[in-house]
Amino acid sequence: MRRTSFEDMNCSLAQCLEVVGEWWTLLIVRDALFGVTRFDDFRDRLGIARNVLTQRLEGLVEHEIMTREPYQDNPVRYDYRLTAKGRSLWQVITAMRQWGDEWAAPNGPPVEVLHRTCAHLATIEPTCSHCGERVRGRDLTLRDGPGAGDRSPLPESLRR
Repeated sequence: MRRTSFEDMNCSLAQCLEVVGEWWTLLIVRDALFGVTRFDDFRDRLGIARNVLTQRLEGLVEHEIMTREPYQDNPVRYDYRLTAKGRSLWQVITAMRQWGDEWAAPNGPPVEVLHRTCAHLATIEPTCSHCGERVRGRDLTLRDGPGAGDRSPLPESLRR
């Protein structure tokens, strides 16, 4: 069953979901961030049907999140590698993983992340790109950006 498209919605989150919002897609990207590159390895790790995996990988290549590079000629087989656009999804995956660790992992995190520099457990925290201060949702205000045009994604009460 095809889900509703967000293609016409003027919202960056909706546009992100249009590309990576299907659950298998983010799990494929997660595994690619772990270093998985081969079709059969994705299939074996995820337990995903071949046709679904094929569709999701084609979509990731089409949206330039992954590239498809041949590693064998006969039969032709491909590695799927993240592009810079795909690697930048680590922040999305990390935020979702950290949420899952806190709210949906009663026995503790299934994966721990260590900072290579200090070798300690690391939690990624958002900081202000200007002053470096830690940022929480309550510390932010919103306004229409240059792409809002006549179709602001903000509720009327927040528009200026």
